[in-house]
Amino acid sequence: MKAMILAAGLGSRLRPLTDNRPKVLLSAGPYTLLEFAIRKLKAAGFDELIINVHHMAPMVVSYLEDNHNFGCNIRISDETNALLDTGGGISKASWFFDDGKPFLVYNADIVGDMDLAEFYRQHTKNNALATLSVRDRKTNRYLVFDSEMRLCGWENTESGEKRMAFQETETRAYPFSGIHMIDPKIFAFMDKGKFSIIDTYLALANDHLIKGWVDKSQLWADAGKPDSLAKAGEIATQIKF
Repeated sequence: MKAMILAAGLGSRLRPLTDNRPKVLLSAGPYTLLEFAIRKLKAAGFDELIINVHHMAPMVVSYLEDNHNFGCNIRISDETNALLDTGGGISKASWFFDDGKPFLVYNADIVGDMDLAEFYRQHTKNNALATLSVRDRKTNRYLVFDSEMRLCGWENTESGEKRMAFQETETRAYPFSGIHMIDPKIFAFMDKGKFSIIDTYLALANDHLIKGWVDKSQLWADAGKPDSLAKAGEIATQIKF
């Protein structure tokens, strides 16, 4: 099965740790963030991977070569000249997903014990254009779903901004967890250049099935900040592949 690891971020919130190395090569317990992502995907059956790179890209490429791609078939999507955000990065890598089968997108910041194989099964069962992993946690930005967990909007509770694809009387809101399953049919609706994948999902949600799936796993961290990187390291130590 195929998957994409989003690894091109600058890691600005982790400076000065990212002044001399890319964020994905920072350590989280016994692994780098990139190694954890690769091992987790491989353990769930995703062994054909594409990884986008930008900040200190040659260092990431050398790291993969030195570790023999951790036993996976890995290709690189080079964003050295321009960082394309989540949507643009996925769109640029569309050539890799040429088998017509759903693929997984995994944000390299995420460290946890979510069951990716079950996530894949749920996505294929629902026949959705995309399925987004969400968790019940506190933050400022939320995806809004109807009673059947169909995406219908987005809101920022701090700024008060709200964007609805369609209106529903009964809704529930969850933060996105940075892991999604996507049907390659979505590429017919995607632009080129720099854009957020969330914007694409909201634009498509009225006419296409974009589902949410609540991840109830016990261990989870977004390693994008120094305190959460430390938490991610504690979690990674508990997970064996």
